[in-house]
Amino acid sequence: MIETLIISNVLAWCAVIALVVVVLALSRQVGILYERIAPMGALMMDSGPAVGSPAPRLSLPQLGGGTLELGAPATHSTLLFFLSPTCPVCKKLLPIVERIRRDEAPWLRVVLASDGEQPEHEVFRQKAGLGHFPYVLSHELGMTLRIAKLPYAVLIDSQGVLRAKGLVNSREQLDSLFTASDLQVASVQAFIDQKLMHQEAA
Repeated sequence: MIETLIISNVLAWCAVIALVVVVLALSRQVGILYERIAPMGALMMDSGPAVGSPAPRLSLPQLGGGTLELGAPATHSTLLFFLSPTCPVCKKLLPIVERIRRDEAPWLRVVLASDGEQPEHEVFRQKAGLGHFPYVLSHELGMTLRIAKLPYAVLIDSQGVLRAKGLVNSREQLDSLFTASDLQVASVQAFIDQKLMHQEAA
């Protein structure tokens, strides 16, 4: 009876140890897999001004009055969020953009940008509660930055240099613009690709 109990305990401990080894091995594989399929950052298009180049200097009229100076040295960096009243994904991201505006206010101003008919945007701005955002309508701005798809975001630093840009569909992709700027790379995806290439070369 005692021998049977001892044997069962030994087998149980062996099973526990084997399970721990399997879990550790799986954790390592999950880590490797995560690096290979890491979440994509903002999708950067290969058109428009290059990251690291001066942003276009424009003086843009704002909805509600006033003028927005873009591209000149300023006290804050600028996040341009391109949207449309008819873009469902843009509307989904607005609470996230509002959170970024509030949380990053000490160093960042968030500007909503679009083109089209002013009355339509005035109604959209009012219904969506966007009165506290700078909101510009400028066909020239979209053409200069080559904005082809929405929602799109462009990060310009306080010296007027374009630091990151890309098509954004989630909070993670918006955050990736700030990460790319901090890492001084064109995009997070480019940084990940470079890292994987170095790992494979090693």
